[in-house]
Amino acid sequence: MPEKLMPEKSANNAARQLTVLISSVGRRSQLIECFRRTFSSLGLQGRILGIDTAPSLSPAAHLVDACFPIPRCTAPEFIGEVLALCAREQVDLIIPTIDTELPAYAAARSALANQGVDIALSSLDAVEIACDKVRTHAFLVDHGIATVRQWEGNAVLSQPEPLPFPLIVKPRRGSASHGVLKVHSEAMLRAVLSSSSDLIVQECAHGFECTVNIFVNAAGKCICAVPHRRIEVRGGEVSKAVTLRNPHVISVARTVAEALPGAYGPLNMQCFVNGDAVTVIEINARFGGGYPLAFEAGANFPLWLLQSRLHQDIPPCFDGWKDNLTMLRYDAAVFSEAAA
Repeated sequence: MPEKLMPEKSANNAARQLTVLISSVGRRSQLIECFRRTFSSLGLQGRILGIDTAPSLSPAAHLVDACFPIPRCTAPEFIGEVLALCAREQVDLIIPTIDTELPAYAAARSALANQGVDIALSSLDAVEIACDKVRTHAFLVDHGIATVRQWEGNAVLSQPEPLPFPLIVKPRRGSASHGVLKVHSEAMLRAVLSSSSDLIVQECAHGFECTVNIFVNAAGKCICAVPHRRIEVRGGEVSKAVTLRNPHVISVARTVAEALPGAYGPLNMQCFVNGDAVTVIEINARFGGGYPLAFEAGANFPLWLLQSRLHQDIPPCFDGWKDNLTMLRYDAAVFSEAAA
């Protein structure tokens, strides 16, 4: 059973607290702050826990009330340890944050529910569509949603027409821009494809890149979609962005969210915008790294998740977020004497 990295910073034994567990807490300091501010706005004595494979090296692990080491999400014992932790710490709500852990959590939904634990995550079907770029592309095409042309691995080399270089090569199940390459020639393409059998190739989309933070209620209805234009990206995560009230992007986001089977809670969608044309390239069944911008703009996903847990009504639709709000991120540091 996991042991605590650090003691809780505060304890309130007089009353039952609402406890949120942020999985793979890593660098998610702003997401933690979003939940803290939401607890305060509700007048709740909320508790925020974290889990990570290496808490002592995870900055945000030092910002939660307690953090616990956990096996990798691909380990067979991962869910068992999460369940034991949830029982011991009386966890009410789990917030997954990385793509690789989503299938394990989605498959364990019933086991979590049997312990009274909610999870901010869509169905296993939706997760499998979002986590697999081949399935994502098929989903978009099947539902008539504009996307780029895509090929699986070496299949691109057998195309009769000239290839539209540059092309984008990425892992079929990658995330956070890991392993994404732009190739400018057939020789370069062949060399990249020879390095792995699990790659997909996409044509480049035209226009500017946009992310949409989306919230779907328990009935599968998209109640909020907040686009932001990506100005600068570092390490696969947006570092500079501005909210953008584009009705075409919002309409496509709603269509995508409501077509996903069993969608629920936070999603984010990556697309390119060229005039009125919106081309979708990716779907993520989790909080996006740039979600804090949507929060500051007024789209309070943590509030709706907590209200759902408390069996309170959430809005049937919310579009009162601020347009043209800019986020400019900067580096900060956590200092600890704990051994690495």
